[in-house]
Amino acid sequence: KLKQRRRKKTRIAKKLESLRNPRVCRVKMDSGDVVEGPLEADWSCITDDDVMQQHDAIQAEEANKIPFVGDKEPLSTLAAEYETGLQILREKIELLGETYGEIRRTRGDGNCFFRSFMFSYLEHILETQDKAEVEHVLKNIEQCRKTLLDLGYQEFTFEDFFQLFIDQLESVLPGSESSTSIDTLLEKSRDQLVSNYIVMFLRFVTAGEIRRRAEFFEPFIVGVSSSSSVEQFCKTSVEPMGEESDHVHIIALSDALGVPIRVMYLDRSSCDPNKREVNYHEFIPGNRL
Repeated sequence: KLKQRRRKKTRIAKKLESLRNPRVCRVKMDSGDVVEGPLEADWSCITDDDVMQQHDAIQAEEANKIPFVGDKEPLSTLAAEYETGLQILREKIELLGETYGEIRRTRGDGNCFFRSFMFSYLEHILETQDKAEVEHVLKNIEQCRKTLLDLGYQEFTFEDFFQLFIDQLESVLPGSESSTSIDTLLEKSRDQLVSNYIVMFLRFVTAGEIRRRAEFFEPFIVGVSSSSSVEQFCKTSVEPMGEESDHVHIIALSDALGVPIRVMYLDRSSCDPNKREVNYHEFIPGNRL
């Protein structure tokens, strides 16, 4: 019995010692995030920026598992995902099926709006072979180029992005030297260099339009976002890769290129409680004054 008591005391002592000197240390940062690491680590040099970088790295790793632009999927796959979800969401998916037969998913890396617009527009031109639309957009692209130069942007900072998009746009028309198919278009849209270049083209176009019409956009930016000016908003929330888009970005891009955009909202909201409907917003290009 004496030996058993001694062994028990030894186990308790070891347990208490492990609590006093744990192998894993948990540190709560100013941001509220909790970081774990070995006790030997020098936690004095860990900052909130380090935590955010670790968080971003994890998000990036997860995002990389999804292609920039996905294959077409029937809406039934979306319905299956929400089979046990809220009834209003299931009803909206059913309503979407009355107008749209398929969906494409895009990587949720903060650039999803621009990638969605990019592929959807090029796919539309490829299917319709609308030469007049291409000529219309090319004229607006040239105006966007002049806008950026007038605003003080150096041409070398955006020229490659513009040229790549123009090449992609012209390649989806018949008779072009680099005529493409839907499979080739999808392959190019999944290429990191091509996809990111076109996203940057769209970001420059959007930033240029916002800054060109600063007086119009200012009420939607200053006092609403964390930016103190339209210029700062463009530098921090429009031009950098990975920054998410909202209605300001969509309005600016639609107006700059002269391309209408419809956004369907698959959420819990309903404009009319007595009527089943999918809320949407149509962004119709205004005059480029």
